[in-house]
Amino acid sequence: MTRVRKAFPVQSSHRFSTESAVFDERNLVSAGGLVPVLELAEQTGLSRLIGEHVELPSTRVRSGAVNPAGKLTTIIAGMMCGADSIDDANVLRAGGTARVFDEVYAPSTVGILLREFSFGHANQLAAVARAHLIALAQRTPLLPGTDERMFLDIDSLLRPVYGHQKQGASFGHAKIAGRALLRKGLSPLITTLSTPTAAPVIAEAWLRSGKTGSGRGAARQLKQAITTARAIDADATIMARGDSAFGTKKMIAACLDEQIEFSLTLSRNRRVTKAIQAIDDDAYISVHYPGAVVDPDTGALISDAEVAETTHTLSVRGHGRVTARLVVRRVKDARYPDALFPVWRYHPFFTNTTLPTAEADITHRRHAIIETTFADLIDGPLAHIPSGLFSANCAWLACAVIAHNLLRAAGVIAGGDHAVARGATLRRDLINVPARFAAPARKPMLHLPAHWPRQIQWKTLWLNVIGYPTAQPRAA
Repeated sequence: MTRVRKAFPVQSSHRFSTESAVFDERNLVSAGGLVPVLELAEQTGLSRLIGEHVELPSTRVRSGAVNPAGKLTTIIAGMMCGADSIDDANVLRAGGTARVFDEVYAPSTVGILLREFSFGHANQLAAVARAHLIALAQRTPLLPGTDERMFLDIDSLLRPVYGHQKQGASFGHAKIAGRALLRKGLSPLITTLSTPTAAPVIAEAWLRSGKTGSGRGAARQLKQAITTARAIDADATIMARGDSAFGTKKMIAACLDEQIEFSLTLSRNRRVTKAIQAIDDDAYISVHYPGAVVDPDTGALISDAEVAETTHTLSVRGHGRVTARLVVRRVKDARYPDALFPVWRYHPFFTNTTLPTAEADITHRRHAIIETTFADLIDGPLAHIPSGLFSANCAWLACAVIAHNLLRAAGVIAGGDHAVARGATLRRDLINVPARFAAPARKPMLHLPAHWPRQIQWKTLWLNVIGYPTAQPRAA
């Protein structure tokens, strides 16, 4: 008879009983990676920026708006640990975390602070996020490759809510598994900033009602994001990318006003369709997308995507008649595989770049990189929209932006694959690393697990932040 072994068997010398597990360790820090990351936040002036920009009166509770820097930092630190609700910030009060950091607030306290926010105060916090992103880019190699091109990708998403008292919640269009449907929720509008070699960071994020059209306010947000991008690198070539919801004359006018490149998908209408039909079939060329599969026998691409281009003219307010390139990508319609003649689906976009046709199409399709940022937010602080007050949720979104950019900067400093890793990977490998806090001879020490699989990257982060020539905060 074959003996079945247990999975991960306990050593025979360890005899656990029901009393063997006790929550009594006061020196254990569940997220040791917060120490270098929050120190990075202070080196880039996060607390100072909050103090300078956020002027919050106490209107609901007498002491509700006292020390916003400490309370907002508590929220941001909780988000970097994986918090997706206000109560989840309570993880920072466990074990020795309160000994390592001077100001750790209870969820009820930070909830009171969020409810003190008005829409205007949330905009003040959004200004903090912008200024902090600029400081992060100056302190760390957050966006390498700006000398080649910087990309501003804009898109919206719908986050579902279920409470009946949620301010601003309304039914908006969403697409799930390729099917369009109405869902009740709130709709953030987000603009990310990236380069050909850098993962995207969030330049702007606004919270809107669920029924708000995707492109509403997009031109104004894009102009603000351009200002942030130029503060990071004034000489960089900037390209704005967006899907058909943002291929509007307002967006094109905003790009022309700021003298940047644009690559925007156009909605099909009679004029666009006529321009597409005027393109000769012989003008289309195959596109070799990165990672495309090649037939080993013939060497041909196993793809039917083709691109061609023509010119197109639009009347744009303030700029008269604007003529630029209309690049058209076509693929065979999978609904008609046995058609006698090919049935094509056409995807046009309007651009003023000078890139070759195929390269312009590849660059435009990389707009989908913004979906990685959406995935990080949905898997993190935007898994829920926590408050019933719209302005409090706007402040929560601004905190999520700061936390996302801080995590991205930490990954860049750690190096290797972490420079472009998902937020969940960064939390697992760099943030949520348990450590035992000790202070022999009043010298603070963190004792981390031996043989931690990412200890080289973690130590790289530690040395580049704690070894930075600035004054270090003393543990409580």
